Amino acid sequence: MKNINSTVVIFAAHPDDEVLGCGGTIAKLTQQGSKVHVVFLADGESSRSDIVSIDNLILQRKKNAIDALRVLGCTSVDFLDFPDNRLDSLDLLDIVKKIEGFIDAYKPIKVFTHYAHDLNIDHQITHNAVVTACRPQPEYCVKELLFFEVPSSTEWSLFKTFSPNYFVDISDTLSLKIDALNAYKNELQPFPHPRSIKAVESLACYRGASSGCKAAEAFIIGRKIEK
Repeated sequence: MKNINSTVVIFAAHPDDEVLGCGGTIAKLTQQGSKVHVVFLADGESSRSDIVSIDNLILQRKKNAIDALRVLGCTSVDFLDFPDNRLDSLDLLDIVKKIEGFIDAYKPIKVFTHYAHDLNIDHQITHNAVVTACRPQPEYCVKELLFFEVPSSTEWSLFKTFSPNYFVDISDTLSLKIDALNAYKNELQPFPHPRSIKAVESLACYRGASSGCKAAEAFIIGRKIEK
């Protein structure tokens, strides 16, 4: 994976999805000299209506995201503040236009986002919006579109198994992925929950064993254009 000095954008539904799905890859890209921008669509907290101090939780989640992305070496982070677990209540076109704005601004060569069949509805809508915004046109900047898996969503989808065909060796950046994930300590769960440190490390080792390295992150290629 050689994208020296290229620009990459990660479109994630919620803060922590980006680390769970491609944290090791983000760290590898930034170490290689790429500029990595992360855009979060939903706030990740507002659906938890039983909690009174929801505004404070949203602010804390944003702070956690900034801390996590600093560990990974990201260039920028943006928050669209759409309602959590309610992206399906919005017009898809409105979400697509926001994403198109970031693509026009950053002009990424590579875009990462969610797998189409994740259980979480926000992940599904994010995927659909990104794919729509990244439809290929003449002289379009996006040459590679990749879909990542998110523990406790991707594997819980029934009948639509995540079958990766692209792997990134993160043997040297897995520790940074875990450091970044620890910034989201309120979102972590004890093992054997899939969103636990042990489970995340185990998944990385499994994906590595599937691709001949110590640790890896797995993706599905949505589109790859070579000239």
